[in-house]
Amino acid sequence: MSQPTLTELACEVLNTADGREKTAKSHAAAALWFEMKKAGTPLAIGNSQPPSTPARPDQPELLPPNEVPRRRLGTEAGRIALIHAIAHIELNAVDLHWDIIPRFADVDMPMGYFDDWVKAADEESKHFNLLCDRLEAMGSHYGAVPAHAGMWRAAQDTAEDFMGRLAIVPMVLEARGLDVTPGMIQQFKSLKDAETVAALEIIYAEEVGHVAYGSKWFHFLCGRHNLDPKTEFHRLVEHYFHGGLKPPFNDEKRAEAGLPLDFYWPMAIQ
Repeated sequence: MSQPTLTELACEVLNTADGREKTAKSHAAAALWFEMKKAGTPLAIGNSQPPSTPARPDQPELLPPNEVPRRRLGTEAGRIALIHAIAHIELNAVDLHWDIIPRFADVDMPMGYFDDWVKAADEESKHFNLLCDRLEAMGSHYGAVPAHAGMWRAAQDTAEDFMGRLAIVPMVLEARGLDVTPGMIQQFKSLKDAETVAALEIIYAEEVGHVAYGSKWFHFLCGRHNLDPKTEFHRLVEHYFHGGLKPPFNDEKRAEAGLPLDFYWPMAIQ
């Protein structure tokens, strides 16, 4: 029996609706990719075409961003709503990281590029499950609270622009996670919710790597096309990102991830 290609595995994840089932397939796909590579018989990349929109469960209800209820952490319902919102982001990230593999499979890229995004998708799957475990321990579940409907917009906007995808998803959206997560960790510490703090600390540590993958491969493509990375980043953010870059920024972690100050501060909303 022939082995599946990497793009086939990616599309299988993208076409799975249930979050737990999606992440189980994600973990299995990542394990197979690295197992076959270690054995010296890496999977072929393939050319399977991803869906325009990933399969999603019937719940949560997806609302426009301005209609999602505000989350007040002082109540149990508020804590559940915030954890649910983060879980929703992580599930979208699973799809985003698998989508980038087949979406741009026609571009010749080094093997390390595929390693990075498979690893990132595997870690995002872990993050989603950690947060689902917390929701279930609190008597709730993923799907119980309305969620943001705009998460896939960046993927749709950049579906035909490889460098745009790298600039917007890891280098803007995931970099934003580096800015806001420390504050959330402190909020849950003040509530003495050690289990949620532990989950968020894992997520925070690993998200630095995901931003770094975006920066690394963005710079790689700029070098290939003889483009100035800072100028190209500014051009792409102005073209694709709706809303502007909002300080405060986590300058230290952004630098660790390969995002220099002069990439984002000139574009900050004052």
